[in-house]
Amino acid sequence: MTIARKLLSAGIVTAMAVALAACNTTGPSEPPMAAAPKGVEGSWIDAKGTGLSTFAGGNFTTVATDTGQKLSNGSYTMTGATSVQINGTSLIRQTPISFNCLMISTSQLNCTSSSGQNFVLTRRT
Repeated sequence: MTIARKLLSAGIVTAMAVALAACNTTGPSEPPMAAAPKGVEGSWIDAKGTGLSTFAGGNFTTVATDTGQKLSNGSYTMTGATSVQINGTSLIRQTPISFNCLMISTSQLNCTSSSGQNFVLTRRT
């Protein structure tokens, strides 16, 4: 009987050791990698840091970074792999706005307004 108990105890200890070893063989878990941004989706800030534009699902909104006041909104369309057309309304002036932008990198948009004004937006992470 004593031998049977010893064998049973040894079997349980061995099974537990194997189970614990299986848990530890995968090593430390690594944090998930952030998905690479697609197109212009996400938040972009102007060069002066005064306006934050958010692009999502074909719509955009721009707010003042100091007050959070909504400055403009509208829609955007990718017209090519790296080009985007933005149309909307300036809520301050109550006038239509239109821009064409070229994505220079995943973090920089070079834009030109319909009146010829150039500006740069930088992706905010």
